Amino acid sequence: MDARAAIDLLGLIIDLVGVAVIVLGTALAGGAALRNLGRADREEAYRGFRQNIGRSILLGLEILVAGDIIRTVAIEPTIDSLVVLGGIVLIRTFLSFTLEVELTGTWPWRRGAAGPQADAGTEMADAGTEIEDGADARRPLSS
Repeated sequence: MDARAAIDLLGLIIDLVGVAVIVLGTALAGGAALRNLGRADREEAYRGFRQNIGRSILLGLEILVAGDIIRTVAIEPTIDSLVVLGGIVLIRTFLSFTLEVELTGTWPWRRGAAGPQADAGTEMADAGTEIEDGADARRPLSS
């Protein structure tokens, strides 16, 4: 097996891992949501389901981008392949960004003031507790 074939195979394996993370994460999120329906109200179970699916998609997208980078840059980095890679990375980065905003409820540059809320989907964000400056951690997206 030559280097090009090995890199192609490695990229394919990484892509398969990314897809598996999304599929497995979605299945586990569904199982957790069904289990939580008996313990919590429907709205809370639904919110947890969405957050868990979002986390799975975010992680899967990160892995898929890694596979794209390995295949594109390591094999023959031409201008065309780099432009295609740039487009793919931009689209997947935009998807990751919008999913993260959906999960946390705040713009990424606004999370720094929220302290522990910076981790997507933490209990602090769900509980709506007060943060240091006295503002509600679940304030609507603005500025």
